[in-house]
Amino acid sequence: MRIGVPKEVKDHESRVGIVPAGVKALADAGHQVIVQAGAGDLSAMQDNEYKQAGAEIVGTAAEVWGRAEMVVKVKEPMESEFGFLRDGLLLFTYLHLAPLPKLTDHLLKNNVTGIAYETIRDRHNRLPLLTPMSEVAGRMSVQVGAAYLEKGRGGRGVLLGGVPGVPPAQVCIIGGGTVGTNAAKIALGMGALATLIDLNLDRLRELDDIFNGRLYTVSSNSYNIAKAVKHADLVIGGVLIPGAAAPKLVTRAMVKNMKPGAVVVDVAIDQGGCIETARPTTHSNPSYVVDGVVHYCVTNMPAAVPHTSTLALTNATFPYVMKLAQHGLAAVKCDPGFREGVNIHRGHVTCAGVAESQDRPFENVMGLL
Repeated sequence: MRIGVPKEVKDHESRVGIVPAGVKALADAGHQVIVQAGAGDLSAMQDNEYKQAGAEIVGTAAEVWGRAEMVVKVKEPMESEFGFLRDGLLLFTYLHLAPLPKLTDHLLKNNVTGIAYETIRDRHNRLPLLTPMSEVAGRMSVQVGAAYLEKGRGGRGVLLGGVPGVPPAQVCIIGGGTVGTNAAKIALGMGALATLIDLNLDRLRELDDIFNGRLYTVSSNSYNIAKAVKHADLVIGGVLIPGAAAPKLVTRAMVKNMKPGAVVVDVAIDQGGCIETARPTTHSNPSYVVDGVVHYCVTNMPAAVPHTSTLALTNATFPYVMKLAQHGLAAVKCDPGFREGVNIHRGHVTCAGVAESQDRPFENVMGLL
């Protein structure tokens, strides 16, 4: 198979879809890998490393997309890439289609098969390709929140861990999954008072054990969320419904009742955000203020630490890349978890969450293969 690795074009997106070690494995298995010049530069992976591993380096994205049977990316195609979409192309990347009807339209119109990292499941029903970036984003959310609490960035001027004689900041984490758990680790490690809210009582029991009672756990309902958010210095949104739009658990009224200079970091923004006042931002223009509350809603947070993020991501994605290279789309037929990743196939929406979020008809991919 001919596999293409273009340079990412999303704002400050500095990760890359395949690392040199992956190129070598694919080349050794008889596949051709075409890498756009400079694709790995910002992840500290140079063209000469790719070339030595067996890749062909080409100058333009158009050549990568035009020659590849499968394109492996990190983020969803941007509008500047829509013209590269074509009949029969296999696209393997994060798609996050639920809040992106325009991208969905283009994928459908061009008969692209889009396999999304974020909806693939393993045999334990986990999300193995979303997990590493959720770990990075969860940990980063506290670092970013601490920085934006500084007065110079519009925050309250609060040190997250406090000092002797001065209480630490209060951090409210919405969601007890991978993002929330990693956010709690960093918040507690930095000395903050952390409260985590989740619907699943068994998960709250697990987290209580994991953190030896240092993490305050609260059952999720609108009353408890409003109370916790009101007193928080930093609110982190980490709610996920795989493939579907995130529910708006923190309302505009709740944000209005927050402390002036408090900070919101909505990690769920890729799926539309779980905070009503959240809207997507970029690394170039990462924050804005609503009702005196600083909002940080960058849709590709892990791109700020691309070397770590690229290695963590490709460790998880590469086995699936190799399966697709070896077997094509037939690789998903005998693996129901892999099949969950097929969001779009030849003009049909094949992910229930995307179909529901965009009010489109849903087709079971098994009936189309």
